[in-house]
Amino acid sequence: MKPAMQDDHANQSALLVELMQIAVSAPDITSAVIPILEHLVDDTAADGAVFFQESGDVHLPRALHGNLPDGPVLEQIKSHGLPAETPLMVALKESPQPFFFGNTEHHHTTTGFPELGIASLAAAPVRDVDGVFVGAIVLHSFSYHEWEASEANLLASVAGAPVHLIARLVVEERALQERDAAIRALGVSLELQEREPAGHIDRVVAMALDIGERLELDAKQLQALRWAACLHDLGKAATPDEILLKPGPLDDTEWNQVRRHSELGEAFAREQLSFLPGKVRAAIRHHHEHWDGAGYPDALQGERIPLLARIVSVCDVYDALVSDRPFRNAWNSTDAAHEIEAQSGHKFDPTVVQTFLETISRD
Repeated sequence: MKPAMQDDHANQSALLVELMQIAVSAPDITSAVIPILEHLVDDTAADGAVFFQESGDVHLPRALHGNLPDGPVLEQIKSHGLPAETPLMVALKESPQPFFFGNTEHHHTTTGFPELGIASLAAAPVRDVDGVFVGAIVLHSFSYHEWEASEANLLASVAGAPVHLIARLVVEERALQERDAAIRALGVSLELQEREPAGHIDRVVAMALDIGERLELDAKQLQALRWAACLHDLGKAATPDEILLKPGPLDDTEWNQVRRHSELGEAFAREQLSFLPGKVRAAIRHHHEHWDGAGYPDALQGERIPLLARIVSVCDVYDALVSDRPFRNAWNSTDAAHEIEAQSGHKFDPTVVQTFLETISRD
């Protein structure tokens, strides 16, 4: 092997190792793919690159780098993706090898791309370790270009091991989305049984995530917060309807039975939803604890109350106040916000309350 060829081979091997290390440690698909797209644009004649992920009957652009076409068609693609029947995507799904087109006007497979101003195009399928198609990396150039062997080798190389790791992230993300949907359905089932006002779960989730983002929780914490907000009242499924739907005040026995829902919810989550992180189960158990220690079930105080529980608590009470209940009419949003503020330092974490008030003031 000639010295120059040895150098090229060594450089490409080092690049693949670097990209694999990035993909292994990346927290999400975009973080894993962007470095690959950057290298492809830097080391080829491509003006830009896009990673399209298969999602049902469309291919969504999950990562973009470099110069991209302008105009309403691209905005449509960014928002809604490429249809599954796009000739290029159909061909990639059926091919084990990348494609290279020096002139997009000369091929049926690249139909639609000349209208975007794309003159040349290269594309590689992304498959998981079982060979299942999950998406594609597409390079484009605004000028006509015959792709060289070194460019083809680079695209074929990064479409190998590093992309298999990306495909793993895609599969994991799909599994997480399916789990999210199942958890939300479990939470919403309480609304269908009229044990919660319609839309309560989705509203609590939305408010909680707003607060979590303002408090700069990381992606894993936000995921746990979403699940905790969905399942916080899971234990109410074991509370009799005659208590939950009672139009008047509860007696001590009835009230004690209602209070058990947080413990019952945690027990159900621990026994039947063992995949849930401990912090989700803790939020289910402790979302009725009070900052001053007067809550239940464990009379925790201050920062001993898990943060996710403190966030869910504020959102849960606010939505309860602005919703009609069997025993009272809904409050208006201003009065409900004032009540949340009044309970800062008593029922609620002052920092969470302040963040919550900023959130609803913005909205």
